[in-house]
Amino acid sequence: MIFHSSFENSYLWLPLIGFLVGLISTLIGGGGGGFFFIPILVFLFGVPAHVAVTTSIAATLPICLVGSIGCYRNGHVDLRVGIIMSAGGILGALAGATFTSLISHQQLIILYGLYSVILSLIVLWGIIREKKDRANGVEGGSDTRFGEIIKGTSYGLLAGVITASSGTTGATPVQAGLFALRKPVKVVIGTSLLVVMVNTVSALGAHFLVGQIDLTLVAFLTAGTIAGALIGPKVIKRAPLEHVEGPIRFWFAIGMIVFGTAMIIGAFTIASSIHLP
Repeated sequence: MIFHSSFENSYLWLPLIGFLVGLISTLIGGGGGGFFFIPILVFLFGVPAHVAVTTSIAATLPICLVGSIGCYRNGHVDLRVGIIMSAGGILGALAGATFTSLISHQQLIILYGLYSVILSLIVLWGIIREKKDRANGVEGGSDTRFGEIIKGTSYGLLAGVITASSGTTGATPVQAGLFALRKPVKVVIGTSLLVVMVNTVSALGAHFLVGQIDLTLVAFLTAGTIAGALIGPKVIKRAPLEHVEGPIRFWFAIGMIVFGTAMIIGAFTIASSIHLP
């Protein structure tokens, strides 16, 4: 359901907030929109949580749309892989919605943690292979087109399952899959924006039928998010990320391993505390 809330003077801060979130989200490949918008709307503006979630999704869409177009113009979007992962993500989202109802919350957290660790190990193995190839004077080859289709569909499918299960836009699993495919950092950011945009459209379509979208809030936030998303690709284009690409991929993988391990340990800890007498 779409509705308009009454204007309040505090809403004048929303374009600035939207600008900062739009810029940051574009720079990190589409993640962070809901992470920032939802708590800001709930705790600073008193917006009900269910309205904040759907409004956040609507305000995040322009970030991904404008950002992905800007990155595409700069040559930082692998369109074929993006389409493959998006198609896999849609199928994964449908499967994830069904899958979530068949397992417990604890099992879901453990599976997400295992997924994060396994995918991170694939990224690290790719880094080790590249170093060995360079040491042996061998040109590090990319996957064949068929291999790229299989891997891209698989990573997109898993990202869709995670997205549907956790309620996120799925930027992190998408980026992990792109790193595993050994894509350059700038291409990872741009292609991630494209895939996250598809995920956001799918989520917005579902919430449009059952959720509540405050168009007044969306309008004020979007006034800033579009400006931030326009600047983001220009910053990415000028940033010398090629010189630090190896460390970025390495620390991304390490961070995912720590994150996944913490989720698994946390799931077992919560389960143990529940069963304590």
